[in-house]
Amino acid sequence: MNRRTRIKVCGLTREQDVDAAVALGADAIGFVLYPKSVRHVTPERAAELARRLPPFVTPVLLFVNASASEVMAACADVAGATAQFHGDETPEACWQASDRGRIPYIRAARIPAGPAAARFDLVKYAHDYSRARAILLDAHVEGYGGGGKTFPWSHLPANVNAHLVLSGGLTPANVGDGLRTVRPRCTTLAVDVSSGVELDGPDGTPLKGLKDAGKIARFVAAVRAADAALAQG
Repeated sequence: MNRRTRIKVCGLTREQDVDAAVALGADAIGFVLYPKSVRHVTPERAAELARRLPPFVTPVLLFVNASASEVMAACADVAGATAQFHGDETPEACWQASDRGRIPYIRAARIPAGPAAARFDLVKYAHDYSRARAILLDAHVEGYGGGGKTFPWSHLPANVNAHLVLSGGLTPANVGDGLRTVRPRCTTLAVDVSSGVELDGPDGTPLKGLKDAGKIARFVAAVRAADAALAQG
């Protein structure tokens, strides 16, 4: 079966980047509501940007250890929002913050780098957070939120009974390999990109929160090419 990989572009802060990501085929747009992130936007700014989204493009609000009241208030102002929990939230905390499941949510799993990745029990983690719509896989870094780092995909379990979202250091150059490695291991697989589609600064490092439409286009094209190749076996 030809499975179409869903694509989320995260960490947007500008109108033109929201418009470009939608025009280029993003299925979801992520806004970071964690104040310590360099890509942080306020709930009011996230709501303003989300109003630009057309039907069937999902706004995703990323939280780190926010209170249930903060989560519910922010999601109430963004029609159709999905919450993404990226901190130390327990299964019960996620359930309460989602207004007992009335707000769909994703739970991030922070996968260690190197051989330690093989010791992360993703099967148990997915079971513990079974009320989540999906488990997002990101590389474990100091602090919280994405660090633009990959983790060893081949160390993930062979069979995880969950919808997964692959994140962490994805770029147009490596997303195809990520899809080929991880998709056979789960129910469905989506991808989430942030730093891999950001503008380059004068020193070559990403300008965090500022997206590059050309990189988004190349990322989407790489995902579609991988979909087509996987469909052909």
